[in-house]
Amino acid sequence: MGELRGAHVPVLLERCLELLSPALDRTGQTVYVDATLGLGGHAEAILTAHPRTMLVGLDRDTEALAHARVRLARFADRVHLEHAVYDELPEVLDRLGHPVVDGILFDLGVSSLQLDAPDRGFAYAQDAPLDMRMDQSRGVTAEEVVNSYSHPELARVLRVYGEEKFAPRIASAIIRERERTPITSSARLADLVRQAIPAPARRTGGHPAKRTFQALRIEVNRELAALETALPAALDRLTIEGRMVVLSYHSLEDRLTKVALADRVRSKGPIDLPVELPGTGPTFRLLSRGAELPGEAEVAVNPRAASVRLRAAERLDPTLQQRQRTDRERYRRRVRAMHQPGTGSAVRRSASGDDGTGTDDEGEGHDD
Repeated sequence: MGELRGAHVPVLLERCLELLSPALDRTGQTVYVDATLGLGGHAEAILTAHPRTMLVGLDRDTEALAHARVRLARFADRVHLEHAVYDELPEVLDRLGHPVVDGILFDLGVSSLQLDAPDRGFAYAQDAPLDMRMDQSRGVTAEEVVNSYSHPELARVLRVYGEEKFAPRIASAIIRERERTPITSSARLADLVRQAIPAPARRTGGHPAKRTFQALRIEVNRELAALETALPAALDRLTIEGRMVVLSYHSLEDRLTKVALADRVRSKGPIDLPVELPGTGPTFRLLSRGAELPGEAEVAVNPRAASVRLRAAERLDPTLQQRQRTDRERYRRRVRAMHQPGTGSAVRRSASGDDGTGTDDEGEGHDD
C-alpha cells in the first residue's frame, strides 16, 4: 500500500457528530453507514464516540479502502468495509443482514487522497495521465472521454456537469487538438482549456480549467447518476429516528440532495382536505434550515471545506405523527364546537363544573 498520500482533514466533523449522535447513542447496538468512506476520518470519530455502533463503510477507491482499513484496525470487530459505489448500498446491507440502519453519511466529491495523488489525474495543477477514475479497476478514463466523445457530447458534459458557459468553445478546441495528436495529460488539457476561454473570463473565478475537470470527473465516475439513485435508497433504509447527513461540494450534488429530502418532508395528501389522511404525511423532518455553510474557522483549518453544503434529515415516528394529528383534530373540533350557535351555555356549564350534556366533547371519535 505504501505511505499515505496527501493530508486528510474530515469536513465539518463536529457538526456531523452532533447531528448523527442522537441516532447512534441508543440502547443496544446501532449501525452507521459511511457511504463515502474515503480515508475514514468521519468513521473513526463516530466509532470512538459510540462504542456500541457498528460501521458499514463503502468506497469505490481500493487505495482509500486499504488506508481506511489500517486506520480503523483497532475497531476491527465493529467494522465492515465494502468495495462498492454508494448506489449499491441496498445490496451491501442485504448481504450483511441489515434491513435498517441508524445513521448514514454521504461526504461527496473527490477525496483528499485522489486530489493529492499526482498519478490519478484529478488535479489540473499537476501533470498526470488523464485517468480520473475513483475506482481504477473498472470504467472509462477521462482520456477516453476527451479523445472519443463527439463535439455535442463533450459540450453537453462540460455545460451540464461543469456549468461551463464556454463549453462549445472548449469542446471545439479539444477536438482540433486531438486531431493532431491524442490528449493524454492533465497539464496539456488544462492549458488547452485556458487558451479556449476568453482572456477577460480567465481573470476571475479561480483556475479556468476547474469546471472542465469537475465535469470530466463526474462523467467518468457517473457521480450524479449514482447519487440520484443512492439518496432515496438510503432514506428508505433508515430506522425510526434514524438520521442522514449529506455533504455536497457543488450545486449539482446539493440540488439532488435538496430534491430527495424535499420529497420526504412534505405531505402527499390532497391540499383541499381539512385533515391529513393516514399515510400521506411527511416521513422525515429537516435538521437544518436550508444548506448549512462552513464557518470561517473551519475553512481556515481546512480550505477544501470552503465549498461544502450540509443538509440533514431524520425519519419520523409514524405512531407519534398519527397521535399528533389526532390531538390537532380534537383541538380543532373543540374550537369549532365552542363557536357553534347554541353551544355557549354548555361551554359555560362545563367551565363552571356542571356535568350537563352537549359539551364541546360532542362528536369526537374514540381512541379504541
